Amino acid sequence: MILLYIDPSAVSYTIQAVAGIVIAIGACLTIFRHKIASFFKKDKDKEKKEIHFKNEDTEA
Repeated sequence: MILLYIDPSAVSYTIQAVAGIVIAIGACLTIFRHKIASFFKKDKDKEKKEIHFKNEDTEA
């Protein structure tokens, strides 16, 4: 019978690697979600930005 020994530092490294992957995937999904949301909000933002006000000081 072969006894397996798992070094505690290897387990700690594995946990850190898994946690890093989960955090990276979460960050990528958040960025992707914000890009999608901003894509659909562009039309509304353009309508708001195209409002021009007359400035009486600069008109001749």
